Amino acid sequence: MTELGIGIGWRPEIAEAVEGLSGLDWVEVVAENICADHLPGSLTRLRRRGVTVVPHGVSLGLGGADRPDPARLAALGEKAVALGAPLVTEHIAFVRAGGALTASPALEAGHLLPVPRTRDALDVLCENVRIAQDALPVPLALENIAALISWPGEEMTEGRFLAELVERTGVRLLIDVANLHTNHVNRGEDPARALSELPVEAIAYVHVAGGVERDGVWHDTHAHPVPRPVLDVLADLASRVSPPGVLLERDDDFPPAEELAEELAVIRATVAGASVAGASVGRSAAAEKSAGRPLLIGAGARVSGGPMPGAVADAPPAVPEAVAPVPVRGGGARQPSGTPSVEGARQRLGLAQASLLSALVAGTPVPEGFDSRRIGVQSRALAAKRAGVVAKVAPELPGILGREFRPVFLAYARSRPMSGGYRRDALDFAEHLLLAGRPEDPAAHRLLTRWWQDRSGSRPPGPATRLLRAARHALVRR
Repeated sequence: MTELGIGIGWRPEIAEAVEGLSGLDWVEVVAENICADHLPGSLTRLRRRGVTVVPHGVSLGLGGADRPDPARLAALGEKAVALGAPLVTEHIAFVRAGGALTASPALEAGHLLPVPRTRDALDVLCENVRIAQDALPVPLALENIAALISWPGEEMTEGRFLAELVERTGVRLLIDVANLHTNHVNRGEDPARALSELPVEAIAYVHVAGGVERDGVWHDTHAHPVPRPVLDVLADLASRVSPPGVLLERDDDFPPAEELAEELAVIRATVAGASVAGASVGRSAAAEKSAGRPLLIGAGARVSGGPMPGAVADAPPAVPEAVAPVPVRGGGARQPSGTPSVEGARQRLGLAQASLLSALVAGTPVPEGFDSRRIGVQSRALAAKRAGVVAKVAPELPGILGREFRPVFLAYARSRPMSGGYRRDALDFAEHLLLAGRPEDPAAHRLLTRWWQDRSGSRPPGPATRLLRAARHALVRR
């Protein structure tokens, strides 16, 4: 396992501050934000100083029903090679649904959404992970995500789901302790239990980030300081295993460089303090054993962070009967790629994910078993994120529309799902406004028309095109 040390997420907004941080061991960069043949100068300078750079993908959607896109995999692999990265990372999530598999409109979430912890979802995920592993030039690690919603009828806890994933694929884990805290607040899941059930020896590195609680819901914003409860989860993890790397994530409301350095120092001290405590537990256990007394190792027992084995330990932690996982088909044997059982699982998973995503982004009815209030919270959060990202990738739009940009975009997003990436979303939004004769101010209307024409290479759509697009949106809402 590569020893990474203490690092920070590299973002263009804080590139200069990151370069100025003393004692920085490594950085992580969002893979979709860079080009393999034209790396940012800041990353190139960091690499020359010996700082490791790891690409972190957000768009593969390995937890989705479809097989991974070969082009996305190839692009991620190219970036890993260009950066000289020891590994690449992605998420246990789905980001799109619908399309040919379900004979329904293709939908983009623009966000990481949770995978149901079911046998079907695990079978599909494992096959997708193996496809990715075969295509990538370096090892792959997968991150647990934060979630506002829970799937009905789940068959496993998060820890057991991750344990079986590692056992069946040998994939490494990127454990986000902020996400464990988020799921504790939002879904009542115990972080300590998750840590006790997952194979900590498979951890490649750890994420730490801040968030905020509003009306009983924890929002994983990456725009606030790391709170004490998240540091407590980090300490718990570090008392069980020496994490090869720990990384601070910050994606918005960036503080001064001094505050970033202070947060990194707190993270480093938290890990070091927990390591001392964990080592003491290990020495006490060894003394008990040498004295001939029964060896009782509690949840805080420390595990050595040596080279990652290909599977979890022979005797995984016991799971209470109420949540005991169903035995893996075929006694845990690896399913051949493309078997009928996996194909059936893909179909079932695809229908379920398309139904959920349609409710979140297209205003269709909430699927049975989901908490409609939480679906509403998640839907509004997705729309707000879309508005924020579109404002970043197309800053001219807020400039043209002024204060009206956000409320008008949110109204648009309630029933108009993404059909592609955020740049496509910005063009579609502008086109929607022009079709509706907005903005009403003539000067702003001319500016928006010119902006749309310059980027789309088209003239404003005629009546036939308008009818076709109206029909398409009507189909999405069914």
